[in-house]
Amino acid sequence: MVDNLSRQVEEIEALCSIYSREWKTEDEVDRTYSIKIEEGIQTAVLYVTLPADYPAASPPQYQLSAPTLGAQEKTKISSELDQIYLENIGETVIFQWIEKVRELLCNMQASEAPEEEDEDERGGGCNEVMSACSVGQHIVRPTIIHGTVITDRKSVFQGHTAIVRNTEEVSQVLEELYQNKKIAHATHNMYAYRICKEDTKCCIQDCNDDGEAQGGSRLLHLLQILHLQDIMVVVTRWYGGVHLGPDRFRHIGNAARQVLDIAGLIEPSNQQKKSRKKETS
Repeated sequence: MVDNLSRQVEEIEALCSIYSREWKTEDEVDRTYSIKIEEGIQTAVLYVTLPADYPAASPPQYQLSAPTLGAQEKTKISSELDQIYLENIGETVIFQWIEKVRELLCNMQASEAPEEEDEDERGGGCNEVMSACSVGQHIVRPTIIHGTVITDRKSVFQGHTAIVRNTEEVSQVLEELYQNKKIAHATHNMYAYRICKEDTKCCIQDCNDDGEAQGGSRLLHLLQILHLQDIMVVVTRWYGGVHLGPDRFRHIGNAARQVLDIAGLIEPSNQQKKSRKKETS
């Protein structure tokens, strides 16, 4: 079994690979690190210290420095970070913490955006037409579920999934994912989707390797053998500089299956079939 120190070293190497100069070592002896997270006008610095029994038995100790946030907003962030740890006891969580802080900062900035003036204050004519156009252009994007990270020899894998009904929603999912700078700058974002029309019994399916040979096609095969429809799955990989060989495909498949399971998209019958095969083998 890999000891805590080895897992910490592997996690820190992966975080250095992903965040580069944004990830800083504050005290190497005490194993204290920091990262500055910026979303528009919102800025926070997350400090983490790794205790000797992390990740097996305790969480990282953390401190959040965010002068632009109020006490209520800081409490919400702390609550979310605590919840992530409770859902992943025994696993490394710093990457998830960082991206959760980033997500919350983004949401807080959006909620503080100035409201538009009332129609009466704007007047009629062209302004009314512009208002109607704006309403028509409002896009309700598919909800994206993000999986937990898988780390191996400095490479990091993370799955994402969403329900999609047409190829336009496929593009919307990719667009939303790429709004996250770390995902946009990842080494690979391979994906696959299957969209089936009940009336025509026709399925539209496609995949993209994004430079990871056979990565997308393996994801499509996973969707096919699980008989999943109207589903898109994406696996992001940050390459850490060490070739993983065939192991990378195992991590890609595990990241995809894990996020599909988290999203509740894998039917119990599929899991039972897999278990029965193991019992009879």
